[in-house]
Amino acid sequence: MLAEFSGYIAADELYDGPFCVLSIVDNHRFHRLIYEVLDHDPTQDDIRRFFGRFKRHLDTRSLTLVGITTDGSSLYPDPIVQVFGPEVKHQLCEFHVLQEITRAVLKAVTQARKRLKTRKIPCGRGRPCGRKARVIARRNKRLQQRIKDLFDHRHLFVKKKLTAQEKRLLQRITRGFPALRTLRTDMDQTYGLFERT
Repeated sequence: MLAEFSGYIAADELYDGPFCVLSIVDNHRFHRLIYEVLDHDPTQDDIRRFFGRFKRHLDTRSLTLVGITTDGSSLYPDPIVQVFGPEVKHQLCEFHVLQEITRAVLKAVTQARKRLKTRKIPCGRGRPCGRKARVIARRNKRLQQRIKDLFDHRHLFVKKKLTAQEKRLLQRITRGFPALRTLRTDMDQTYGLFERT
């Protein structure tokens, strides 16, 4: 597999019950180059030892590592520098970056729904009686619809491309929530960072 080594690798860990599989894949050719099975959660020492083993394979063949991609775990930065040196470029995986940002955006939408719930005014069961009760019931109904809209259409905050209709819908359900509109703008900019054009 190292005969066509591209110089770029991706390192990751996969957990399966009590075991953890460390693996290195050629990031351009998508071949697994080396792996190791641990019976415990990996430490930086495990990663350092694993990288050292891989580096010996490279040195034997006079191959050079140019760049390495990881998932952003704190396990990797120090061992990368210690084993391969500071000149090897280290980048985070696009998928994991987007996953973390998406999770944070959806959490913010959930918090907005919870804030809306606290604005509902408690009222008695059954048909509202009196003008004030009817006003409260209408207000609560509108709030409940907004909460439902934010839940039903939460995917619009993180979807990569929105249609014109979806953009109009998002504008409607975020009326009065400038922070949520900013989140959508932030997602567009984040996706733009990974556009090859």
